[in-house]
Amino acid sequence: MSILNNNVLVLNQNYEPMSICSARRAFLLMYLGKAEMIETHNGVKIRSVLTSYSLPSIVRLDRYIRAPRKSVVLTRKNVLIRDGHTCCYCGSIKGPMTVDHIIPKNRKGADSWENLVCACDKCNNKKGDRTPKAAGMKLLRKPIRPNHITYIQRFIGNVDDRWKPYLFME
Repeated sequence: MSILNNNVLVLNQNYEPMSICSARRAFLLMYLGKAEMIETHNGVKIRSVLTSYSLPSIVRLDRYIRAPRKSVVLTRKNVLIRDGHTCCYCGSIKGPMTVDHIIPKNRKGADSWENLVCACDKCNNKKGDRTPKAAGMKLLRKPIRPNHITYIQRFIGNVDDRWKPYLFME
């Protein structure tokens, strides 16, 4: 894998996290004068015939970009990641996980972030097509819709330690 495929955090001019791009894209933004490097990637260099450049880890755009708020797509994978592959009924992290409707579909339960949770097979079978109250079960935490900062924090996997102050993780 090329070092130019490493992830780089892109900040807006006001240091708000915007997105993640490849080091290749970040380097191009810097070369065109559209971004400045805030943090380097562990002293790694990009070498050309005449000179070498530091590989960026965080870049900041030179102009403020008014971008619409990105929403996280509702998928099975994203629900499991949001809940940390942990059953929202018993807290188990063992075994295969499923996605459960809190209010079942046969009772007009919607496919929404607020109605879907991660559940282990045992709890999902115990609950069946009933509400948690009817099944004598409780949710350990209320499901919420993740925002784009939460997406960057949790959904990309291992976060570079240099990114943590900008992603409100410290």
